[in-house]
Amino acid sequence: MSARAAVETEKTAEGVVAQVREKYGQIAEGKGGACFDVPAVTSCCGTSEAISVKLGYKAKQLAVVPEGADLGLGCGAPIEHLQLQPGETVLDLGSGPGLDAFLAAQQVGAAGRVIGVDMTPAMLERARRNAEKGGYANVEFREGRLEKLPVADGTIDAITSNCVINLVPDKPAVFREIARVLKPGGRLVISDIVLDGPLPAAIERDLYAYVGCIAGAAQRADYFAQLAAAGLGQLEVLRDFDNLAVWIQAAPAEAQELIERTGVNPDDVKGKIRSVTFRARKPA
Repeated sequence: MSARAAVETEKTAEGVVAQVREKYGQIAEGKGGACFDVPAVTSCCGTSEAISVKLGYKAKQLAVVPEGADLGLGCGAPIEHLQLQPGETVLDLGSGPGLDAFLAAQQVGAAGRVIGVDMTPAMLERARRNAEKGGYANVEFREGRLEKLPVADGTIDAITSNCVINLVPDKPAVFREIARVLKPGGRLVISDIVLDGPLPAAIERDLYAYVGCIAGAAQRADYFAQLAAAGLGQLEVLRDFDNLAVWIQAAPAEAQELIERTGVNPDDVKGKIRSVTFRARKPA
C-alpha cells in the first residue's frame, strides 16, 4: 500500500475532504498566520498579488476585481487561455473568493453568465460579498462538490479551475462531471498540480502538504488518462513549470518549515511537482 493510500485508509477520503474544507474556511475568514499553517512552498499560499502576477495574471486584471477576490491560491492563470466570447456560459470549479469568475464575467459580458462552485461555506460567503461589491449581476456562486456538480447536463460553454482538482480524492469523478455539464464541443482550460515521479513518503503522509496541493496530486500520466477516460480530448499543455522551485523562492521560510517538519531533502523532489495549464475539449 502506498503512503498516500495509507493516509486515506486511516483518515478516509471524506476525512481528507473535511480537512481541506476546514483549512480553506480558515483562509477565507483570515484566521491563522502566514499561509494559515499551510506551507507556502505550495501553489496554495503566498502574498496574493505578487504571487498571482508571477503565475501569469496581469496587474491590470487584478486591479479591477473586488478587493479580497485574490488570495494567491492558484498555480497558474488559466482564464487568459480560455478565449471567452460574449454571451458564453462559464463554470469555475473551486471558485474560492471569485477571482477567475470575475475575470470571466468581464469577458462574457452582460449577455453571458458565470457560475462558481465551491464546497467551503466561508469562501462562498466571501465570493458573494465580492460579487455584490463589484456589481457582478452575471455571476452566481453555488455550494457543491466537484464530484457532483450542481449544474445541469450540457449547459456550459467553457470550464476553468485553478489548483483545485488535485485536492479531490476522486479525480475521475471530477472529469466525468466536467464532460457531463459541457456542451458538445465545449472546452476547458485548467491549471493544476501533477507529479513527474514519486514523492517521499514523509510528504505523502503530511496533511498540510495535501491541503497545500502537493500530496494529493496525481502522477501526470494517470491524471491525463483519467481526463481521456471521461471522454475529453484534444489535450494541449499550455504551460508547465517546477512549482516547488517557484514557491521555495517566493516563500523560503515556509519552505524551510516543511523541510524541517518532514525531514525531506529538497533535491529528492526537485522537478517532480509540476504546475501545468492545459486545454481540452468535449467532442462535438
